[in-house]
Amino acid sequence: MLIVAAEIEVEAGAIEKVKDALATMENETRKEPGCQTYAFSVDVCDPSMMRITELWDDMAALEAHFATPHMASFGAAIGQVQPKSMNVKVYEIAGEVALPGRG
Repeated sequence: MLIVAAEIEVEAGAIEKVKDALATMENETRKEPGCQTYAFSVDVCDPSMMRITELWDDMAALEAHFATPHMASFGAAIGQVQPKSMNVKVYEIAGEVALPGRG
C-alpha cells in the first residue's frame, strides 16, 4: 500500500482559479482502480498551501494514475497558476495500526 502526501504552494487566490480542475481531478481519480483515498485540502492557516492526500493499493495503480487524461488536465491547470513550490512524497506502508489510546 502507498501513501502519497503532496504540498503545493501557490500565489494567494490562485487555488480559486483552479477549483474546477481540482474537483474534476478528485472525482475522476476516486473512480480509478486501486485508489482508496484521494483528497485536496487547503491549509486553514495558509490559504496559499494546498495539500493532496492519496492512498493507493500498489505502485502499478499509482503509475496508471499518472497516465490518465485527468492527470494531464490537472498538470496543465496547476501549471497555469505557476506554483511557488511543490513537494511530493510517496511512502510504502505495511498496514494500518490503531491510534494509541483509541483501541
